[in-house]
Amino acid sequence: MGFQTEFNSVCKFKSDQELYELLEYGKGKMMKSGFRVFPAGQKVIAYTPDNQAIAIVKIVASIAEINFQGEEVTQVEMELIRKLNEEEARVQTALAY
Repeated sequence: MGFQTEFNSVCKFKSDQELYELLEYGKGKMMKSGFRVFPAGQKVIAYTPDNQAIAIVKIVASIAEINFQGEEVTQVEMELIRKLNEEEARVQTALAY
């Protein structure tokens, strides 16, 4: 018998601005370099640029493409489910390490 978590993936923001928009407006997007897989419809833990768990988000869409500069990028659109409380954030941050 094993333990299965609801959250199988994580989103780590590289930009404070992208994170601010998500927390302020409830919806946001982030750009990642390279082709990445983010499963649409899945709830994930969002982390700040300094690796602190901050919220639960739902992946709405993940679009991988080659931009006009010839770079492989992935755009991830998400919705804020809720911010983590202090205890949840501490535990999730500790689990990440």
